[in-house]
Amino acid sequence: MTLHTNLSFETATGIIDYPFTNDYMFLAILQKDKQVLKALIAALLHLKKESIHDVAITNPIELGAAISDKDFILDIRVNLNNEQLIDLEMQMSNEYNWSERSISYAARSFDQLNSGEEYKEVLPVHSIGFLNFTLFEDQPEFFATYELRNKKTGHLYSSKFSIHVLDLTRIDLATAEDQNYEIDRWAKLFKAKTWEELRMIAKNNPDLLQASNDLYTVNADEIIRQQARARADAEFWERNKNAKIKQLEDTIIEQDNTIAENQKLLAEKDAELLRLQKELAKLKQL
Repeated sequence: MTLHTNLSFETATGIIDYPFTNDYMFLAILQKDKQVLKALIAALLHLKKESIHDVAITNPIELGAAISDKDFILDIRVNLNNEQLIDLEMQMSNEYNWSERSISYAARSFDQLNSGEEYKEVLPVHSIGFLNFTLFEDQPEFFATYELRNKKTGHLYSSKFSIHVLDLTRIDLATAEDQNYEIDRWAKLFKAKTWEELRMIAKNNPDLLQASNDLYTVNADEIIRQQARARADAEFWERNKNAKIKQLEDTIIEQDNTIAENQKLLAEKDAELLRLQKELAKLKQL
């Protein structure tokens, strides 16, 4: 879709060139619009928006500036009311390392104390990943929360460390609670591919409408579009590379299994041959 200066979000039509699932656009909107950031965090953490007085992004980037490293991770680190630390990330490609990666990033945020500070002063950390794939195929869930708990009793070890995973491919599994906080509508907004679809999803919700208008605005900014395009290209090649690696790994596993099965059959045939040879030797001695 081509954006024209005489158009607006209300009249835009066709495919969204760079939707929310483009990690650069995702970051640009949340960095530019604190109200949208507050609304999203409030929904995800089941907070009242009025309770969020300040959201400070601690790792802002210069929007429009070139990012030379295609592997640069565009996560959004937020200090909420100087009481909680939140890490948000949009991840489209399954690199088969999200469990470890999310723990690593959350742990870095948790390691926040300076020398001499009390451990009890550490701020709670929430890692929130928006994934375009199912993390655990045998345990699909729309919005999952993982905490530190006693394996036997389920008793919560600490409420200061949690990892949240939102599966953009399984909005159909949204619970009544997810729907109550409109987390499913945020997910649908992020997944929208056309401006018409976006307007339909955002209808009658001021926060979603504001986010949608922001998306239109940044899509009209050619400098930001260039960086979004670069990220989209990098994600495309990364996705293809990961798919090829997975295909080769699966092929190797399949061939290893075939070799193992053939070796088993060969061993069985060798054993049968040895049995027949022994039986033949006994007959010759008669």
